[in-house]
Amino acid sequence: MANIVLVHGAYQGGWIWQHVVARLTAAGHRIHAPSLDGCAERRHALRPGITTETHGQEIADLLFFEDLRDVVLVGTSSGGMVVCNAAERARDRIGRLVFLDALALLDGERIGDIVNRTTRVTTELTTGPSREDAATRMFASLDGPLKAWTLERYAPHPVAAMDAPVKLPSFWQQSWKAAVVWCRQAPNPGEAHQRRAAQKLGAMWHEMDAGHYPMLTAPEETARLIMQG
Repeated sequence: MANIVLVHGAYQGGWIWQHVVARLTAAGHRIHAPSLDGCAERRHALRPGITTETHGQEIADLLFFEDLRDVVLVGTSSGGMVVCNAAERARDRIGRLVFLDALALLDGERIGDIVNRTTRVTTELTTGPSREDAATRMFASLDGPLKAWTLERYAPHPVAAMDAPVKLPSFWQQSWKAAVVWCRQAPNPGEAHQRRAAQKLGAMWHEMDAGHYPMLTAPEETARLIMQG
């Protein structure tokens, strides 16, 4: 049995892992898939000061209070940044890292340095795509009921967690057991970014013939790769 913690990306919540959680639980693993501060069902508590670093501290705190050890820490999309930050804070509790089509930024980099983003609706506290943009671009790889289900649940992301440079003073100087999964149909973060992460981490390399949301479109393969490492 493994302790597996699944970290969602922007505009998401723990709900996005639902189908993967079912498969990992059935395989006998202990799973946590929390929604981060200001996201999904926690969006009503949105406030200034939510950053990648506060999200990273949340996950590090989860590992401590649940007394999780040898953790498989999985991040997708911007959740990869949170994984890096949490791992840096809870080094002795980490067994393996999995970057699932995820951003793995270097210290001081911003998402905008890697990802070309189109129209966003931005407020003092949040940023995110319009519903039309979400339907026609962001979730373009989803079909029918699955797309409708997802569109009902996506929500804006805390703006500082999207726009501020990440702070990772020691993550990239440490040695990690890691895997990087590149989704070939996803334009962002893109192959070059994924290969950079894999090279710097000395990570296992995997490819999926999927878009940016493989946990929705290919949950069986996603669960298998998480377990495989």
